[in-house]
Amino acid sequence: MSKYSFVFVTVFYFVVFLLLSFVYCKHALHMFQQNRYELYRYSKWLFNKNNLKIYPGFIYAIVVISLCTLFKRYGDLLALLVTIAFSIYLFDRENKKTYIKDLVLTPRVKRQIVVMFILMLLLIKFAMNLFKADIIGVLCIIMPYLFIYLLALITYPVEYLIKKYYENQARTILKNNDKVLKIGITGSYGKTSTKNIINDIISEDKFTLITPASYNTPMGITRTIRGMLKPIHEVFVCEMGADKVGEISYLMDFVKPQYGVVTSIGPQHLNTFKSLDNIINEKMQEIEMLPSDGIGFINIDNEYIRNYKINNTCKIVTVGIDSEDADYHAKDISYSKTGSKFTVNIDEKDYKFTTDLLGKHNICNILFGIAIAIEMGIDIKKIVKNVKNVKQVEHRLQVKKINEYTFIDDAFNSNPVGSKMALDVLSMMSGKRIIVTPGMIDLGEKQEEINKEFGRYMLDKVDYVLLIGEKQSKPIYDGLVGVGFDLSKVIVFDNVKQAFDYVYHNFSTKDTILLENDLPDAFNV
Repeated sequence: MSKYSFVFVTVFYFVVFLLLSFVYCKHALHMFQQNRYELYRYSKWLFNKNNLKIYPGFIYAIVVISLCTLFKRYGDLLALLVTIAFSIYLFDRENKKTYIKDLVLTPRVKRQIVVMFILMLLLIKFAMNLFKADIIGVLCIIMPYLFIYLLALITYPVEYLIKKYYENQARTILKNNDKVLKIGITGSYGKTSTKNIINDIISEDKFTLITPASYNTPMGITRTIRGMLKPIHEVFVCEMGADKVGEISYLMDFVKPQYGVVTSIGPQHLNTFKSLDNIINEKMQEIEMLPSDGIGFINIDNEYIRNYKINNTCKIVTVGIDSEDADYHAKDISYSKTGSKFTVNIDEKDYKFTTDLLGKHNICNILFGIAIAIEMGIDIKKIVKNVKNVKQVEHRLQVKKINEYTFIDDAFNSNPVGSKMALDVLSMMSGKRIIVTPGMIDLGEKQEEINKEFGRYMLDKVDYVLLIGEKQSKPIYDGLVGVGFDLSKVIVFDNVKQAFDYVYHNFSTKDTILLENDLPDAFNV
């Protein structure tokens, strides 16, 4: 073989094997992103055989190894042809596949792509010197998932320095805008809804900035401050998320809010918090770390919050629905397909409120907005008007029409408390009542029992149950069996699309469909 022919063949081999590895590299990076770039979470996903969907790769491996074994002379060439055909198949399948949440090409992911590309180049180069084509092909399928660990190790110093650089900029911006009133919001559930509701209630009178979507991490908050906070802003409403000990304390030290809100506490993120006590103590740092002249707003319907002994002399304002002793207590609540009505006693006078929002937890979230607006000196008549104009929060008990069908969209991050409230709302609707759900995740050792209880609670509140994912939804199914639910009205689907097709072919526009949780692809099994 001439020098040029050898170079051509070598380059050709490189290209073919890089193409083969492309889809698997992309999938590995996608799952790493959906697991928050945390190796602990990624490892749990990776070593769950139901999550790692590389079954076509096993068929490919068997075929190419068989060819190289049976056809000694032409085995490599045949394996290469199969690799090309298989790569084309993978590209076509990936192009047609739809994800619940696509891989987002953030600057961080772009840096990871560069590192992954270099690692794959090195792998193929050294493998070509040691192995036949069949083994190289198998390595191109398996190694991208393992390279995530090396990639994380390589990129960590860079990511840490970038994070610190931008975060210090954000701290300086906050320090220079010392007149802005900062409101920190945390809780196991309801943070985003409460943040949006507070903004809707006070933004008519105050120039506000809120962290967009679920930007509740240090980097998300940093991006908001650096890119959006201006001297003209009077109020900064900041959502603060945490799934392990120390994160709320870190964010409180970072943002230093004068008002703190704790919406609820419950068994969310038990996999990383390890215990409910850790969750309670961490979430309540939102109140503990307020300045002495600050104000803490807490939901005393939540037993964990109510029973917590606050070690801070700052003013505490309570809200509640079941707790009549709350400073802001909602009563006379009623629901319909158009929204909710309730009454609040403020300064010994009853005020009637109406809202498009549904569910007790949304009314509780509105109470936070009312309480904060009162503390800020906004006129009560304006507050009543602003509550009426509060916009429905995307994917959180949001009533919407899809193809003329009425859906209650509660698809974002379902939780034990909110899911039951969603069922209570659904139970009040006319026509057939249908729920579409895969169940709840990230609940640690209690996940199976909580989902089973979720199934039990559906009795008499739901007419038809459409479950997504046989394994994921099995505890719900078991709960339904346990309470004697009519199993002829329980159907299990592989994905949401199949469930939607069933809805459109079997129910009418007079019925109501509750969408309870929509798991990211890393958890759909």
